[in-house]
Amino acid sequence: MTKTADSKPAQKPAKDKGREDRLKAALKANMAKRKAQMRARKDAGLDTKGD
Repeated sequence: MTKTADSKPAQKPAKDKGREDRLKAALKANMAKRKAQMRARKDAGLDTKGD
């Protein structure tokens, strides 16, 4: 029998885990930054969407 993609172990190497943690932290920081920008625009009255 031949091996299929499903027969691979589900666990990722520690190197990938560190990368995922960095990406997750960067995404969280980016979302917080965008939320702050959105609030600042709303407070300044510049909340225009596409017009």
